[in-house]
Amino acid sequence: VDTQQNEGMVQYTSAMLLVDASVYIFRAFHSLPSSLTGRDEQPLNAVYGYTTFLVQLLEADDDPQVAAAFDESLTSSFRNEFFADYKANRELPPAALEAQIGACREMTEALGVATLSSPVYEADDLIGTLARDSDTPVKIVTSDKDLAQVMGPDDLLWDYARETRYGGPAIEAKFGVPPARIADYLALVGDNVDNIPGVPGIGAKTAASLLQQFDGIDTLLGDLDGVAASGLRGAKSLAAKLETHAEQVRLSYRLATIVTDIDLSPEQRDIRRRAPDREALASICDRLGLGERLRKRLGVASS
Repeated sequence: VDTQQNEGMVQYTSAMLLVDASVYIFRAFHSLPSSLTGRDEQPLNAVYGYTTFLVQLLEADDDPQVAAAFDESLTSSFRNEFFADYKANRELPPAALEAQIGACREMTEALGVATLSSPVYEADDLIGTLARDSDTPVKIVTSDKDLAQVMGPDDLLWDYARETRYGGPAIEAKFGVPPARIADYLALVGDNVDNIPGVPGIGAKTAASLLQQFDGIDTLLGDLDGVAASGLRGAKSLAAKLETHAEQVRLSYRLATIVTDIDLSPEQRDIRRRAPDREALASICDRLGLGERLRKRLGVASS
């Protein structure tokens, strides 16, 4: 594997590229004006922004395996089965965005990228499963810190929009814990974005300090006397908080842990990069009424 050190972060080539598509669709929808419209004046801001992002990404990266994972629903994850309030604080996508998600997926496939989604598992779980089974280094394109937990020693978390790349040492420098402990970290601090409760009164620095001394939440909850005697600031109070909220910590850990053993079919695992299908791209552009600038970027002439 070719590597290049850049500001404490390692960049890898010759890897598997896995894209958290929904993050970039939502970002495009909320950052670009609704005045970007197509046929019948329907908003196409998410399509424009996401497609531009994906074309740029594919031009910048030549990995032979690439896939994009999509979230089908905010309310049907298996996590909702044991915690009804999971992601309950998030608003459902507005109709103007919902109408564009299918077109974004069509564009992805026409650009030669395999796509995956599930009514039960989230995009993170699909990415985690592909990453775990990869025999090459993996680049995960996302802004979601949760996905750091599936990183191996040669993997990379790539926040494309912010032009930042994190190897394992950079993740540990940022959060105070290695990638393998990110789920434990989130079990303690919680996650407001996903409505994961965590422990009231335990913040990022305290969680990192605890996990530097105790190897995960099972060890932590199994040695509350050790926590009380740990020498950390407010150690006795921390032990009391953990005892009071022990079940909440375990619940939060279940919610934060990415599934890495989904039973994917051979077809779903076939993520070989393909050449763009210009005919399919032209058909999508014609149907939606996409403008000349994007058509030119896609290499598709007006019909």
